[in-house]
Amino acid sequence: MADMTIRYADVLSPLREAYDGRAAWREGLTKEPWKVAERQAFRDRLAAGARLLEIGAGTGQDSAWFQREGFGVVAADLSPAMVEHCRAKGIEAHVMDFLRLDFPANSFDAVFALNCLLHVPNQDLPAVLAAIRGVLRPGGLFFVGVYGGTESAEGPLSDDQHEPPRFFSFRTDEQLLTFAAASFEVVDFHAVDVGGGHRFQSLTLRRPERE
Repeated sequence: MADMTIRYADVLSPLREAYDGRAAWREGLTKEPWKVAERQAFRDRLAAGARLLEIGAGTGQDSAWFQREGFGVVAADLSPAMVEHCRAKGIEAHVMDFLRLDFPANSFDAVFALNCLLHVPNQDLPAVLAAIRGVLRPGGLFFVGVYGGTESAEGPLSDDQHEPPRFFSFRTDEQLLTFAAASFEVVDFHAVDVGGGHRFQSLTLRRPERE
């Protein structure tokens, strides 16, 4: 994982191909208990009936859960195959990447992003965070969950089971918090040891009320 010059535009096509090809497999996955706990903790911070956008929604398992909990949910994913799975669950879903969130400004009370921003190169993460902030109302909450914390590294994983191998950006806690604090207020940050040598970084952010 050595190439530090890759840009978000470079990774979109291979990511779309990788996730289109594994959509049916992902639909059959069972969510780990720690992910369920993280999702519940964010849900508990939200006002009843909040309008929520899930980005990198995959097959829509989380979006469907939030919808059952009474929230107004919209899902977005760059993979058309993933979006079809979302729509099959009765979710309003759109094929979009993170830099082209084609929604009116301030149109969501919350944004949920689980294990998707790790596909954005560091060079483009500020622009992606700005795009997300733009569709979130002032005072709205943003959940970011990614793997990382031990080192900074960018590139494909040699043992990735997806084809083509996906690009990843792993960030130290300090890096991730610095990126986040440039656009949002940090409400909560904690790390989760998820086993197998993996570490999950959980961030709950708020768009400032006054800017």
